[in-house]
Amino acid sequence: MTTAASTSRSIVKSVLSREQAEGAGARVRRSIGRPELRNHDPFLMLDEFNVDKNGGFPDHPHRGFETVTYMLEGQFQHEDFAGHKGTIGPGDLQWMTAGRGIVHSEMPVKSQTRAHGLQLWINLPREHKMCEPQYQELLDGQIPRATPEEGVVVKVIAGESHGVKSQVYTRTPTMYLDFKVAKNKTVVQTIPKSYTGFIYMLKGTAFIGDKEFEGQAHHTLTFSEDGAESVKIVTKDEDAHFVFIAGEPLKEPIVQHGPFVMNTTEDIYKTFVDYQYNQNGFERAKNWKSSIAA
Repeated sequence: MTTAASTSRSIVKSVLSREQAEGAGARVRRSIGRPELRNHDPFLMLDEFNVDKNGGFPDHPHRGFETVTYMLEGQFQHEDFAGHKGTIGPGDLQWMTAGRGIVHSEMPVKSQTRAHGLQLWINLPREHKMCEPQYQELLDGQIPRATPEEGVVVKVIAGESHGVKSQVYTRTPTMYLDFKVAKNKTVVQTIPKSYTGFIYMLKGTAFIGDKEFEGQAHHTLTFSEDGAESVKIVTKDEDAHFVFIAGEPLKEPIVQHGPFVMNTTEDIYKTFVDYQYNQNGFERAKNWKSSIAA
């Protein structure tokens, strides 16, 4: 907790995430990754997704970054070419390090009406881009909460908030916090001075920074990069639900082609070849088809 006299980061940009089609029959509101917010180093993309039981994200590859799926409503199934398979439900987390290569499928459970959640793409530094794939999966009840005061609950998905630390290991230093704040509250969140960051509003209205910039639902609010080590958030006449995401910028070249994110064009060409010929991390992709996307 910081003192009231400290200076808060301010909001330098507010961008509305409009709904668009993605995958098979899925609707997403893209935050980071849309034209106005192409990259927010170290973050590549943030989608708020809504998928009905007939939609989803069938078999597709990744290399060079991490995907973080956080469910808000409904259930999502996951299956990859290494035999890793599971289901995540409301409040659950899957932190997937694609590293040198994953081919997987992400589909809603058919017995429900819809799956609603967030997927964040975090870039990996050069030395980790070709690491072995890894999963960190936490059920809702395994994610610690901070309650700095009555009416303020912070789920600490990654990083730390008000003395509560996440067990998630982040190769790219990252904080990912889910705030639910009742009306007429003030909360101050510390942030390392070198981190870039943003808030994505899910519901309600919050006022951020000393100038109380108004943040409304489905807007991405990017923080100033002025070295201030806190962000002040105020609610007034309604509750607010938002995620607070920040991380250490990698300051490396980014060459992205769809689901592949590397440092050079040459690396991307190599990735195309590796995927086409099932090599250097994609060996198990040969003739593989997921059962959940059938």
